[in-house]
Amino acid sequence: MAEISKSYEPRDVEKKWYAAWQAADCFAGKVVADREPYSIVIPPPNVTGVLTMGHVLNNTLQDILIRRARLEGKSALWVPGTDHAGIATQTVVERELRKRKLHRRDLGRDKFLEKVWAWRHEKGGIILEQLRRLGASCDWSRTAFTMDEHYSRAVRTVFVELFQRGHIYRGKRLVNWCPVSLTALSDEEVIMKPTNGSLYHVRYELVDQAGRFIEVKTTRPETIPGDVAIAVHPDDPRYTALVGKKVWRPLVRAEIPIVADRAVDKEFGTGALKITPAHDKADFDVGTRHHLPAIDVLHADATLNELAGPELAGLDRFAGRKKAAELLRAAGALVGEEAYSNNVGYSERADVPIEPRLTWQWWLRYPRVEEAKAAVRDGHIKFHPERWSKVYLHWLENIQDWCISRQLWWGHRIPVWYRKGLDKETLTEADLRDPAKIHISLDGPADKENWEQEEDVLDTWASSWLWPFATMGWPDVAAQKAAGLDYFYPTSTLVTGPDIIFFWVARMIMAGLEFVGEPTNSNPKFRELAQRVPFRNVYFTGIIRDQQGRKMSKSLGNSPDPLDLIDKYGADGLRFGIISIAPQGQDIRFQEDRIEGGKNFCNKLWNASRFRQMSGPAGDNSSLAAILARLTLAQFDADDHAILQRLVATTADIERCFREFEFSAAVQALYSFFWGDFCDWYVEVSKAKLQNEATKLNCLALQDLILRQTLLLLHPFTPFITEELWENLGYLGETPNSKSQTPNPKPGTRNQQFLMRDVRLESADSFTAALAAHGLTPDRVAAESVEKLKALVSQCRALKAEHNLASRRDVRLFLKTPDADWAIVSAALAKLTRMCGAKEFTRRDDVENLPATVTPLGTLYLDLTVSVDSSAETVRLTKELEKIAQHIAGTEARLNNPTFVGKAPPAVIEGAKKQLADLKAKQTELQRLLAALG
Repeated sequence: MAEISKSYEPRDVEKKWYAAWQAADCFAGKVVADREPYSIVIPPPNVTGVLTMGHVLNNTLQDILIRRARLEGKSALWVPGTDHAGIATQTVVERELRKRKLHRRDLGRDKFLEKVWAWRHEKGGIILEQLRRLGASCDWSRTAFTMDEHYSRAVRTVFVELFQRGHIYRGKRLVNWCPVSLTALSDEEVIMKPTNGSLYHVRYELVDQAGRFIEVKTTRPETIPGDVAIAVHPDDPRYTALVGKKVWRPLVRAEIPIVADRAVDKEFGTGALKITPAHDKADFDVGTRHHLPAIDVLHADATLNELAGPELAGLDRFAGRKKAAELLRAAGALVGEEAYSNNVGYSERADVPIEPRLTWQWWLRYPRVEEAKAAVRDGHIKFHPERWSKVYLHWLENIQDWCISRQLWWGHRIPVWYRKGLDKETLTEADLRDPAKIHISLDGPADKENWEQEEDVLDTWASSWLWPFATMGWPDVAAQKAAGLDYFYPTSTLVTGPDIIFFWVARMIMAGLEFVGEPTNSNPKFRELAQRVPFRNVYFTGIIRDQQGRKMSKSLGNSPDPLDLIDKYGADGLRFGIISIAPQGQDIRFQEDRIEGGKNFCNKLWNASRFRQMSGPAGDNSSLAAILARLTLAQFDADDHAILQRLVATTADIERCFREFEFSAAVQALYSFFWGDFCDWYVEVSKAKLQNEATKLNCLALQDLILRQTLLLLHPFTPFITEELWENLGYLGETPNSKSQTPNPKPGTRNQQFLMRDVRLESADSFTAALAAHGLTPDRVAAESVEKLKALVSQCRALKAEHNLASRRDVRLFLKTPDADWAIVSAALAKLTRMCGAKEFTRRDDVENLPATVTPLGTLYLDLTVSVDSSAETVRLTKELEKIAQHIAGTEARLNNPTFVGKAPPAVIEGAKKQLADLKAKQTELQRLLAALG
């Protein structure tokens, strides 16, 4: 036990304790047969990532959960790791190559991948180091990476198994295509941006009726050479007679049919659409239904190819757009052009508009869809907030096949080999099952010289969907046993954002249902659906936004650097502050002053603990039982009963908050109890008891109990300062290993006791029972009387502040109250007078024309005649009355103005009427106060 210094220095404390925790292996997740497991797998940040405010929120929440689980005696495991982030990482390394005027193809695949691995080894662990500064108590010995050899084998295993089970196929379909990175993209890698452009009015002449036209509107005239039809709604009377006829395509002139399709919106534009299946998803679907060809007029880099015609071939798509408009105008087919704004999908990494592109890709038909619905619908997995379950189930009802291939080099190369010389463009589904043409296995064919491996890699999500079980040794039996898959799976809670509920959460659920227990694990528990789900709970965080409501991002420059905030406010201050503004499932308006509030709370905790240490000798704090043995209920006064009652209630409230995933509410409850109930009230009223030898030891023991329980409840939120104060106040834990530990174990060794590892937080029921066992059940009646006194003091201070008397301690107060309530007041009159900052506090029934407030113990009046300078106050009130009279006159004039009343919205009129009523009420109050001054 050391003396608590005058001021709290977070940097020194954080560095000291994180090193000590790691040296003592405090974060290790171990299989302990007689303890309940609790496990979390970190949503793996991109290997390219650095700490953002989103990471701060997400990982603070995970750390809160894992630390609380340890305190509850569970065997807790938090698995860390990073995602290889295919396109993001490849883009970073390619950017470095471009500075040297090189392209990856100049190096070749193997040399380029060597560069990527070198970059990963140098920079890839930055974000994990930053998480350590935040206090993340991950089991770092288990740090996973989605390109580790073991993990890669799990990914290949899943591909081969799903192919053999008929879930994977190769098909030519539309995908999101990046013309810079030259790869397919997931929807998550596409950012919608408002874009200004033009809407072109183009007419198509009927083949058999020269001079008669159908008009369409398009934003992309350069794709007209790829048009294969005009579509109209079958019930649109304007076009019913034209269905089945043909029109002339105006660029690369050809006959194309008019088809009827219910996907056409009769009310949009002219009710007629150009159908370009190779360049639009909706058009592709129409083309498929009507067996239309698909004409691709773009190269992979979004330049126009020879099918676009000689005038457009070779042009960039945007230059081609202008040229196509000129050609249409010259042909008399362009009949109008207007400014037009719409949302266009951009490649997140390359920041260019994507193209819907028709390419050969590998696709996955999702497994276990019905079971995935049942897992959530039947409560095996619970979403917090629950409303996200509806979003999840709706997506599964409308699920579409997943494009799992990417045209990249960095990633898990697809374990498919083609016989050399094979034409991949002509492969059929049957060919994929022909071992003479295609080889699909974990390690490839024996005679690799006769085969060529697939160039594509898997979508990043096609590896991260295995995260909950591939990080625990799957599919290797020995590795699973060593990692404790049977013990820690299903994991307990996933903390993530709702923006990846489809890309990651739903896919992990399906992967777990499909593969856990197969093909190598024979544990019978995994035969149950409830045991194969990857997690029991999913907590969805909100999005952190600035004060203007914009999502925080580097590009906007509106996000603070979390490391700067840690330097400024301490890790605990940042953690406490960010959770305080993050109610369940709601977006967060970031306020730095709330982070400062977190620091201020830590300082309050530090100073209160120092005050306790300075107030008297430390008693026996070696266990909860030892502290309770120092307390005597007979020496309790009403304030002692009240603070103990509030401690019991707060313990139960925090337990409820964790059960309901209400972390912000937990922080607010702890703040209210410690700052309001303990520091502002109990510590103040205790000062007199500390001067009395008869009550001092009991008071100190009660403060020790309160501080002990507060540190336990606060530890998951503010781990560094609580560990420091736990040691400095001489608390020890009743631990499983306590009998074998030396009395004063050496700091930084495995025998050292830690709050975070060796101490058990009693449940609310157990805590209450422990109090009762020592005869320390708080008196509810006495406690309630103190709550009423506290409310009276609070309202008194507000009344004084309203009249600019907050700092004055010579005011005179009158209380109009019945006898029963006066008995409560009179018993605490000296204390009450001091805490209200009053010179005189008396009971009176004949009070009039004084400022007043209604309290739980009667109506409290503030005597202004002796508390203020009457002349100055008279002048102030007179001036304020003059201003209010002017506002009243102006508001009445507006309401009496027929023009205003006739044109203003009803809500505005009602607002003006309420404003007038409030002004008149204020005027009456000021007139009463002026009269009271004489």
